Amino acid sequence: MLAVADNVLPIFLLILIGWLIVRFGWLTADVGDALGEFVFKIAVPVLLFQTIAEADFHGASPFRLWIAYFSGVAVTWTVGHLVATRMFGRDERIGVLAGVSSAFANNVFVGLPLVGRTIGEDGIVALSILLAVHLPVMMVAGTILMENAEAKSSGGAPRSYGAILAQIGTNLIRNPLVIGLVCGAAVHTAGTGMPAVFQTIVHQVAGIAGPAALLSLGMALKKYGISGNIGIASVISGLKLLLLPATIWVASHLLGLSPEWTAAMVLTSSVPTGINAWLIANRFGVGHGLAASTITMTTAFGVVSVSLWAILLK
Repeated sequence: MLAVADNVLPIFLLILIGWLIVRFGWLTADVGDALGEFVFKIAVPVLLFQTIAEADFHGASPFRLWIAYFSGVAVTWTVGHLVATRMFGRDERIGVLAGVSSAFANNVFVGLPLVGRTIGEDGIVALSILLAVHLPVMMVAGTILMENAEAKSSGGAPRSYGAILAQIGTNLIRNPLVIGLVCGAAVHTAGTGMPAVFQTIVHQVAGIAGPAALLSLGMALKKYGISGNIGIASVISGLKLLLLPATIWVASHLLGLSPEWTAAMVLTSSVPTGINAWLIANRFGVGHGLAASTITMTTAFGVVSVSLWAILLK
């Protein structure tokens, strides 16, 4: 129990410190936004580059890992959608956003620091393999489903899948996380390694990623808050923190993932909802309150869920 607290509490205390910095006016939220930009565009891509470039995969296939994780995502997303539309009587667009909010974990800003601290290098390798496809899969699924839901609501025709995929593909090509992963894979495949001086710089920048990500997340929380929707947001938060990791744990065991990879997938799925739920709400102009409330509530209770799963995983 003490070991779990030593590993989990610092993660959420750094988020709290970031929130307090903005709450008491020591720094403005704009500084947090700038720090978040640095984390997303520089620090985390360098961390992913380092991890993939130096990883020893031991001949393991990524497909079982992807199947295990996205099986849990599919189950939780479906339940979240049904809860919103059937239990709370919301329209299809809110159903899609509820599904996204229940199944889109903050793997970059919280998952990476958590897995690195609790599991170590094997866990970071597993999470990097997941991140190689996580954002494209989730954004494609969320955008297509939301386009279809909007078309049903307005009576119009959704954009073609080709147009949606072309737009998302163009964005992904310029995505710093994708660039870091691809460059790391190129160095790993070449087998040449990195020059000593360059390797030192890469390690130093990568070491900043975790703490900076957590502080920037805490500083950004002030813009979200609890914006009504307490009932539905509470249920969606419960699905995110409990159902998603539970289904991924079952799938990981059924598919025979190693204990380290299983722990990495379960722990990263138990972290708070990612800000991408808010970005999708902004993109389509619907469900801002639900997305904001879910992000805030899962962050507030995330320390409990993460600790619970860490204890269960030993």
